[in-house]
Amino acid sequence: MKFSDIFKSSFLENITGVSIIDMAIALVLAFGIGMFIFLVYKKTCSGVMYSSSFGTTLIALTMITTVVILAVTSNVVLSLGMVGALSIVRFRTAIKEPLDIAFLFWSIAVGIVLAAGMIPLAIIGSVIIGVILLVFVNRKSHKNPYIVVIRCDGHDSEARAKAFLDGRTEKCSVKSKTAQKGFVELNVEIRLKDDNTDFVNALADMDGVQSAVLVSYNGEYMG
Repeated sequence: MKFSDIFKSSFLENITGVSIIDMAIALVLAFGIGMFIFLVYKKTCSGVMYSSSFGTTLIALTMITTVVILAVTSNVVLSLGMVGALSIVRFRTAIKEPLDIAFLFWSIAVGIVLAAGMIPLAIIGSVIIGVILLVFVNRKSHKNPYIVVIRCDGHDSEARAKAFLDGRTEKCSVKSKTAQKGFVELNVEIRLKDDNTDFVNALADMDGVQSAVLVSYNGEYMG
């Protein structure tokens, strides 16, 4: 066969490029692993709102990638055209959670590996990745930082509230303080000794304390 024959193709020849059995097996496995990725995403979602459409996208992305790679591996001309077509595609949807990027790449990688015929790698790799995500993402700790917003009527009540928090928490540090005539507002970062938050009720009942609000701090934290 000459080099020029590689780039010759016809529609009828492409029909038999990938067998029906290979397509069926690849798509069924892509759907199954895509469902597994979707379930892991559902269990590990830590955002403010769970997005069911994003979970469905993970399943579809796994299957679509499998179809694309099957087509690319069966025809050289099509692979060159696919590269050109995908190079002009621009996605504008913002990724709100950094972990969502991992799920997107996971879905794409599974589709590529399945279409390449590496079925054990796709299955075993997905199971290991899923277990790791379930273990690390769902790990909860009562030592996560919290912010206590305290509103009191003066210096004495402020000192009592600060001393109360020092005794009930593992770590307590004032992050900001607002003082106006008649009241003082403190934003205090704390680390809890356990998962009991009843101390906030006792803090709010102290003399001179007008209100106490406990807020979970989920942002990036150093130190």
